[in-house]
Amino acid sequence: MTNPAERLVDLLDLERIELDIFRGRSPDESLQRVFGGQVAGQALVAAGRTTDGHRPVHSLHAYFLRPGRPGVPIVYQVERVRDGRSFTTRRVVAIQQGRTIFNLTASFHSAEPGIEQQLPMPEVPGPEGLPSLADEVRSHLGTLPEAFARMERRQPFDIRYVERLRWTDEELQGAEPRSAVWMRAVGPLGDDPLVHTCALTYASDMMLLDAVRVPVEPLWGPRGFDMASLDHAMWFHRPFRTDEWFLYEQESPVATGGRGLARGRIYDRAGRLLVSVVQEGLFRPLRPAEGAADSG
Repeated sequence: MTNPAERLVDLLDLERIELDIFRGRSPDESLQRVFGGQVAGQALVAAGRTTDGHRPVHSLHAYFLRPGRPGVPIVYQVERVRDGRSFTTRRVVAIQQGRTIFNLTASFHSAEPGIEQQLPMPEVPGPEGLPSLADEVRSHLGTLPEAFARMERRQPFDIRYVERLRWTDEELQGAEPRSAVWMRAVGPLGDDPLVHTCALTYASDMMLLDAVRVPVEPLWGPRGFDMASLDHAMWFHRPFRTDEWFLYEQESPVATGGRGLARGRIYDRAGRLLVSVVQEGLFRPLRPAEGAADSG
């Protein structure tokens, strides 16, 4: 299985070991901790598999409590909090080696008729004319570093920044805490709506905190901060496919006290607002010996 999109679908296909207990694998990669979007996506899969499948997810609220260890399985325990006439609520605890590393509450809702309004999508160029992330890095460095090439080969999403990346202190001057990217899975994800929702949950954690960093350091290259997601919330407004292009617009209203807050809005090509996201992350300056190349 070589297609990164297929690997993502496989990663989200949890093993059911009891009625409401699931086990997910964690790829053995050269990471210091398990990627938070993976844990959130797997937890949402576990929650969804304890419902009847007729009510789509409309919101999730999650906390990252401890870093997960790559290569070690994660057990997801689901609590069936409520099965009402219109809403279903599930609580999920992720456990690794006997310790809780993450918890999530998800709510599912039967679609109903109601008012229709939204703020418009920003006017941005489409993804087809924008360089891929690999091309951006290659144009700046003249070549693609092997570490980046390895990451690119396993990356399940095509990522294209709407604005040219900033690489120097001069380019960072006056930059607002905003970022926007077009994204889509690099291959088809099938037709299960829950898979698409969980894949987008995975993607939503990939670069939302970029908006916090834009004014202070290049997004790709040596990193000056140890970053970690603290909490994550999403509201799903409309159906979507994660293997079709979507615009992920991000902004950071504030960063203070070693933490940064970021808000995201996800639109489809037609300009429909699909998902709203909010996340707070930890930002601690790295000591010089700790600096490392960023992976997004």
